[in-house]
Amino acid sequence: MRNKKNLRRVSLLVTEQTAHNLEKLAAMCGYREQGHVVDKLVREKMLMMNGGKRHERNEN
Repeated sequence: MRNKKNLRRVSLLVTEQTAHNLEKLAAMCGYREQGHVVDKLVREKMLMMNGGKRHERNEN
């Protein structure tokens, strides 16, 4: 089981078409929740934008 201590709850407002596509992508990837699809898409986009470099957060 994956370590869940770094998870945060987020609510998203999307169009009906996007919700439908998230459901389809989740089913295709074998995910139980649409949030996993969002997580994967954001992770892949950040890797593309950063050239694979990790971005560290500044915590105050």
